[in-house]
Amino acid sequence: MMRRGFSLVELSIVLVILGLLVGGILAGRSLIRASELRAVGTEYQRYKTATHAFRDKYFAVPGDFAQATRVWGRLVANAQCVTNNSAAVNATGGACDGNGDGMIDRATSNSRSGENFQVWRQLALAGLIEGSYTGIAGTNDNDEHIMGENHPVSKLANGGWGAEYATASVASPQNYAVQYGNYFIIGSYNENSKPNRMVMRPEEAWNIDTKLDDGQPGYGIVIARYHNNQCAVPTDGNSDGGADLNGSYNLADTSILCALYFARQY
Repeated sequence: MMRRGFSLVELSIVLVILGLLVGGILAGRSLIRASELRAVGTEYQRYKTATHAFRDKYFAVPGDFAQATRVWGRLVANAQCVTNNSAAVNATGGACDGNGDGMIDRATSNSRSGENFQVWRQLALAGLIEGSYTGIAGTNDNDEHIMGENHPVSKLANGGWGAEYATASVASPQNYAVQYGNYFIIGSYNENSKPNRMVMRPEEAWNIDTKLDDGQPGYGIVIARYHNNQCAVPTDGNSDGGADLNGSYNLADTSILCALYFARQY
């Protein structure tokens, strides 16, 4: 009994079809990633515009607003929530007051209100951003950020946004020694901390930095995190703990190595 196999032409057709399928999948993934990265710039501009609009309306930094409970009522009736006005409790729509010093401070302990969490709650209550946020730190730590609950999730895969104040940072393998002020940050989840872990490739971070700022990881408004021979490399090739601000993005490495600060925002 004769057995007939596939001809070379038939095998070639199958290989071409498989190649087209694989190519289509890879192209689709590339398009999705490009869309996510474009969203980072859009989200940043949205939050920047919202904070400026908040300041124009309430003459205060969101989260730090010392009269927030006068406008929206008090979020909770116990020590979790500061009020300067003896405001009545509005458990579903209330806020907590900041101290009005112009700096976005952390919560003092877990499960308490913090200005870094009230930023997002107050912006949402003011109708300046979408979503609903608790305004309260997570139950495990005073800086515990829970994606989608007390801070926004990004369209960038695994990404989320944080906001806080920092004085001039001490040079470290993560941070350049620059003045951050009130900043936004985009990164992935970091247990019991803000979303500041690696979430994008150096080339992707460089692209965002170039479009929004100066393309340099240690200068301007867009500042690289995990710069030290990871997201960025120093000009002299040595691990100098962030003092070499003339470094460049590590474009030769295609690994996920970067988070980004948006410094001195409001």
